[in-house]
Amino acid sequence: MGDMIRVSSLTKTYGDFTAVDDVSFSCKPGRITGFLGPNGAGKTTTMRVMAGLTPATAGEVTIGGHLYRDIPNPGRHVGVLLDASAQHVGRTGREVLVLSARLMGLPLSRVDEMLELVSLSQPESKRRVRNYSLGMRQRLGLANALLGDPSVLILDEPANGLDPAGIRWMRGLLKDYADRGGTVLLSSHLLNEVELIADEMILIGRGKIVASGTKQELLDGHTTGGTHVMGTDNVSLSAALTAAGHAVSPAGGGLRVEATPLQVGQVAADKQLVLTDLRPAGGGLETLFLALTADTQRDTITSEGGTT
Repeated sequence: MGDMIRVSSLTKTYGDFTAVDDVSFSCKPGRITGFLGPNGAGKTTTMRVMAGLTPATAGEVTIGGHLYRDIPNPGRHVGVLLDASAQHVGRTGREVLVLSARLMGLPLSRVDEMLELVSLSQPESKRRVRNYSLGMRQRLGLANALLGDPSVLILDEPANGLDPAGIRWMRGLLKDYADRGGTVLLSSHLLNEVELIADEMILIGRGKIVASGTKQELLDGHTTGGTHVMGTDNVSLSAALTAAGHAVSPAGGGLRVEATPLQVGQVAADKQLVLTDLRPAGGGLETLFLALTADTQRDTITSEGGTT
């Protein structure tokens, strides 16, 4: 299989509500693609179509050139974690994995390998899933997704319920997986979490893709304009910048200038003014993310009950 994910003109409607609106993107092997957007933006719906759980209204998703339902023994090619809390609560963690291993025709030794990989101890693996914390369920879900040694991983909000150490552990695990040539798509509504791990990002809002690219491409393509600057003598700095023809306004303990950091630095250097802070205004990716999805943040509940 030419393992990668391709979403082509995907649309999914529920009655007169459009959850996903003509979405197209692809995920490459050896890379982690972050799928970002507010809750209700269409991430989960897109992933459910990918995993063959929800039929597309129009368009399609292929994995390695095949529809999910056409992949023989799909767990050996695609690992999916869509809802960690939806596991069978009456079974033990170990039983959940043993059943999956049997379905995929895998040796049971693989179960122990996976439990070790996701740091679920033997005593924990013998507890029933109903007694698992959300973080433990995420680890079990990840073990289940990785069980068949797939070349593609599709993970919906995988860091949900993990503590900071758990999130760092997951980052390392997924990075190793991608470094070995795996394709990873992971969704989140938390930008900072994805920013640290994703090679590429796809931003979605109200069912439409609003931006995509590497972190640098996103920042370059959407300059939020202006520069934030602070110096040991802000009064002289402000006067010098104004004299150079740049609009200046106070911002926090410094100044916001309608000019590039290079232009501001040049003025300060010419006047021999000491700077203590100089950076593009706008707070980088987070501000961009909020700006691009501003009209999609859910302050109102839609007709479909406020979920994807």
